Amino acid sequence: MNVAVGSTNPVKVAAVERTLDRFDPTVTAVAVDSGVPEQPWSIEETVTGAENRARRARAATDATYGVGLEGGVARLDGVQGLSLIMWAAATDGQRLVRGGGPTLRLPDRVASRLEDGEELGPVMDDVLGTENVAESEGAIGVLTDGMTDRTRALGEAVACAFGPFVRSTHDP
Repeated sequence: MNVAVGSTNPVKVAAVERTLDRFDPTVTAVAVDSGVPEQPWSIEETVTGAENRARRARAATDATYGVGLEGGVARLDGVQGLSLIMWAAATDGQRLVRGGGPTLRLPDRVASRLEDGEELGPVMDDVLGTENVAESEGAIGVLTDGMTDRTRALGEAVACAFGPFVRSTHDP
């Protein structure tokens, strides 16, 4: 199985590799433009970024599948505060399937800085006194005290998007 990932971020690549491990994939990281702001601000922008990354990664390679991953933030109906969201898209050139990952509320002090125009990764690095948290456990790893991390969370979105391409049963 040949898969192109629309990112060179090692966490995103690892999420695809780990999730698809049982299929012994050859995974190629491809730097592509998401076509959305660096900090997507809605489900729509986040999903669009994942879709663009999936399509563009596949188009840039001879891979059978393209996978795009995008993290964003959104205000969700019925949920207080600003939420961190994660979406994946997978394509074989014919179908494009989307899948969501975990969602969690961001602390108000982080949310207020995002509302002022900052991006989540650098804000988290500043708050934590770290560098490149987005390329390690991610905000979700920090905010869950390691119960999950960015690789696993993005992997859940990959599984939801990629499932229709590999499941052995037909659509119900």
